[in-house]
Amino acid sequence: MGFRSTSAKEEILGRIRNANKLAGVPSEPYPIPRDYRTNRTRSTDELVDLLEDRLVDYKADVHIVKEADLPSTVADLCGKHGFSKLGVAEGIDESIYSSVSADVEKDDRSTDPHKLGRFDAIITESHVSSAQTGTIYLDGSATNGRRALTLVPDCHLCIVREESIVYGVPEAIDRLNPEMPITLVSGPSATSDIELSRVEGVHGPRTLIVLIVRK
Repeated sequence: MGFRSTSAKEEILGRIRNANKLAGVPSEPYPIPRDYRTNRTRSTDELVDLLEDRLVDYKADVHIVKEADLPSTVADLCGKHGFSKLGVAEGIDESIYSSVSADVEKDDRSTDPHKLGRFDAIITESHVSSAQTGTIYLDGSATNGRRALTLVPDCHLCIVREESIVYGVPEAIDRLNPEMPITLVSGPSATSDIELSRVEGVHGPRTLIVLIVRK
C-alpha cells in the first residue's frame, strides 16, 4: 500500500515536471514576495483602543487596567461572576490571583483534560495580539496554558499586556514560534447553523474576559 502510494505520487509529480518543461516554466521556484501590509506608526494608545473595539464587537468583556490594579480587578471579577473553582496556567504569577476568594488550582498538564470542566473559569496570559483583527494568540507556554485548559472551562480570563499588542497579522506571526501549538482567540466561542442562529460555547468558553494591562 505504501509502495503503491509512493509510486503514484512520483508519477504525478513527474507528469507535472514534464508539463512545466513543455510550457517553458522555469525549474527554479518563483520568488515569494514578503512585502506584507504592516502599520508600525500607530501609538500604543491607538493599538489598545483598536483591540478593545474589535474584542467588544466580538462580545468579549474587556477591562483596561493598570498593572498595580490587576490583582484587585481579577478578584472583583471572580466575585462578581461567583466563581468558586478557578484554574490558572502553571506559570501565572501568584500575586495576580492572591486576592481571589475562590478555590484556586494551578493546572497540571498531566491531568486528564476531561477533568478540566470542574473549573468555573481559568486565567492565562497571552503571547501576542493583533489589534486589526481583534485576535489573541496563545502559544501554549507556561503562562499561556495548554490548549485544553483554554477550551474546556466555561469562562476564560485572559491577560493581554500592552507591549504584546501589534497592529496586524504579519507582525503577530513574526513574534510566534512555529514549533509551539498556537491557539487563536477572537471573542467567546460561537457558531451558527444554516439559519444563522448563534450558539455560544460550542467549541470553547462561552465567556471571554480580557484584561488589557497598561503600564
